[in-house]
Amino acid sequence: MTLGVREAVIVLIALAAIYMIVVVVRMLNLRRRKPAREPELPAAPVFEDKQPEPEVFAEEPLEQAPPGLAEDMLRQSLEQELAQLRDEVDVLRGELAALREDMLQEFAHIQAAQAVSPIYGDAMQMAAAGYEPAMIAERCGIARAEAELVVALAKSQERGVQE
Repeated sequence: MTLGVREAVIVLIALAAIYMIVVVVRMLNLRRRKPAREPELPAAPVFEDKQPEPEVFAEEPLEQAPPGLAEDMLRQSLEQELAQLRDEVDVLRGELAALREDMLQEFAHIQAAQAVSPIYGDAMQMAAAGYEPAMIAERCGIARAEAELVVALAKSQERGVQE
């Protein structure tokens, strides 16, 4: 089973969509949750032999948070997470582009090797890798003119793949 670029992109998109759905569900659950009540502290023991001390501080209701604070914090955290997801998608796009470029180069090498006679297969691979005709002729045991023809063929096939 071989996976192409199209299938890899589809899988990445599906994974990102699933992750987004999970995040949205978690956010909705947070919104539905009621704030937890503060635990009640046990009353201080009263000693009968002492007289109660007068209270120095007047009892005032605790200051409550502004009504929109929780929503603002949730919005900020969502914006941060969205920015992080966008950064991750950008990184994945860059990696995918690099993989695509590598795959196209490999494809060009394979096509070049299949388009030539088996005798010139090594020479064609060296030409696709960018070796000079003199080096190809020396390593493959062919004439320099043949090596120049192989290099020209490799360059023409490379241009054909890029267009």
